[in-house]
Amino acid sequence: MTPRMAALIALLPMALLLLAAVREDVRSHRIPNPIVFWGAGLGLLLNVFMPEGSGFAATHIPGGAGILNAIEGGAIGLAALLPMYLLRAMGAGDVKLMAMVGLFLGPVDALGATLATFLAGGVLSLGYAWKVGVLRRTLQNVRVVLCSGAVRIAGGSVPTLEDAPVTAGKFPYAVAIAAGTLGYLAWKAAWKSGWT
Repeated sequence: MTPRMAALIALLPMALLLLAAVREDVRSHRIPNPIVFWGAGLGLLLNVFMPEGSGFAATHIPGGAGILNAIEGGAIGLAALLPMYLLRAMGAGDVKLMAMVGLFLGPVDALGATLATFLAGGVLSLGYAWKVGVLRRTLQNVRVVLCSGAVRIAGGSVPTLEDAPVTAGKFPYAVAIAAGTLGYLAWKAAWKSGWT
C-alpha cells in the first residue's frame, strides 16, 4: 500500500462522519456530540499512529502529521467558527464539527477547508433562502445587521446578530462544512494531479 493510498483511507472516516453529521443536521437541526467526539478522537489517533508525513491531504509525503499538528488544526477549525457561535449565528455543533475536521487535516489544510466552508456556506445559504422563499428577507437582514453592527462598533460596543428584525430560517451548516471540506480536498487532489 502506497503512502497516498493510506492517507486517503485515513480520510474516509472523516468523510463518513461529515455525511452522518449532514444527515442529522438536515433532519433535526442538531449535530450529535458522539459523531463529533468519535471523529475528534479518531482524527488524533490516526495522526499519531499512521505512518509519519505532512498530513493526510499533503501534496508531498502524505501521512500522519503528529499530535501537535492535529491539535493545531483542530484549534484553527474551532477558532474560525467560534465567533459565529458567540454572535449566535450558528450552533455549537457546527463549531465542534469544524474542529473535528481540523484534527484530521492539520493546520494548513484545516485553514483551506475552513475558507472553502465559508465560500460553500455563503453560496448554499443564498440558495437555501431562495428555495424556501426568504431570499429577500435574508438580504434585508444582512443589510440591517451590517448597518447596526457598524453603528455599534462606531459607538464602542460589540455587535451582535440579534438586530435582525425577523429570522429568515435556519440553514443546516453541516452541509456547508461537508461541501467545503470535501470540495477543498477534491480540488487539492485535482490540482496536485494536474487536472486543473
